[in-house]
Amino acid sequence: MEKNYVTLESFTDHLDKVTFEEQFVGNFSGLSLDRDGRIAALSDRSLLYFLDPDSLDPVKVIKLRDELRHPLDGEAIAFDGDEILIATERPEIFRYNRAGELLGVLPMPGQFRVAPLGNARLNEAFEGMTMTGERTVVASMEGPLLGDADDVVRLQTWEKSDGFQPSAQYAYRVEPGLLVADIAATGDGRLLVLERGFDDTGNRVHLYLTDLRQGVDVGGLKRLYAGTPVLDKQLLVDMVDLPSSGAVAKQPQKNPLLGNIEAMTVTGRDTDGRIRLLLATDDNGSDAQITRFYRLLLTMPCSSVPRTSE
Repeated sequence: MEKNYVTLESFTDHLDKVTFEEQFVGNFSGLSLDRDGRIAALSDRSLLYFLDPDSLDPVKVIKLRDELRHPLDGEAIAFDGDEILIATERPEIFRYNRAGELLGVLPMPGQFRVAPLGNARLNEAFEGMTMTGERTVVASMEGPLLGDADDVVRLQTWEKSDGFQPSAQYAYRVEPGLLVADIAATGDGRLLVLERGFDDTGNRVHLYLTDLRQGVDVGGLKRLYAGTPVLDKQLLVDMVDLPSSGAVAKQPQKNPLLGNIEAMTVTGRDTDGRIRLLLATDDNGSDAQITRFYRLLLTMPCSSVPRTSE
């Protein structure tokens, strides 16, 4: 009998197709908890919103620009003290101050550049990012590099030592038809991985648990094959199995609760020690999709992650 690790606390569509300070609120691709408790919600339209942690109403918006003052396709966000890290589809990880002023970039291994400069596929570069502790950044590729096995993506780390420097790299196997949408550190050394896809039945969204500490550094491998050591992972929930709870959908879905979920962050713990998660959809500015936020409660499995793949 499978254990039920995840329960749905609530969901809200109240930010669907609204504006704040004359800016469209939506297209969310990344979430992160700020030190003051506010939720940073990154739009891939070069906007960063700060949301009230309770109501999720916007209280501030910042416009982000690259080194040429051009808009950027931001896909993931993390905080490093006073700095904001934004991962983009270029791919690049930009450093900003709290005013949204560009401070610099993290050094990027050449293999992650979009082909022909590197091996990344267009629009399948860095999609998730989180901080594990105070010194390590982890960024996840959405899809595989050219030449790698079709179901294996890379997770790259940077360690803070006189700035962030590229460090270990790990291989992660995704489920058929799914891509990595976001990652989030659990605070105990483990990592949550959000996989999502879309087919003729609607959106598919799975949440997994993995542990980089048990992984093998594959950074020296030019190609990842079917037999390459990958991170063990454990399924926590297939979101199609959650109660629909009165949700409605504007397009076909096996469960109307589902949507194009691209963003995830840990927001704290409840009195029983369960992890509180906040997830958000990217509505792509489409009338057929919904900007929706989900609050989930996660009961963490034991400290080891059962082996599910070789």
